[in-house]
Amino acid sequence: MHITTIGNANATAANASVRGSSAPSAESARIRSDVDAARNTALSALNNDRFRVMLEQISDPGASGTLMTMGADSQNVVDFNTALSRYAENSK
Repeated sequence: MHITTIGNANATAANASVRGSSAPSAESARIRSDVDAARNTALSALNNDRFRVMLEQISDPGASGTLMTMGADSQNVVDFNTALSRYAENSK
């Protein structure tokens, strides 16, 4: 999966401040900061390999069928603490 960034966050922030031109400059700065933070977060997620792999898995057409057929199987129940510890082990 290849993701291309189109657009400019600075232009978005500038447009946000133009639309609210009657807003005080502190509000414009807050909006600009929020837009920049959202853009940086999105780019960070898109450049994260684990996130990319997860997106590829859930966008696979076969994945939706698999998720639909998953049921509450009493043999495969995992409690929260076990799931949390497994997640921590896999995150290292």
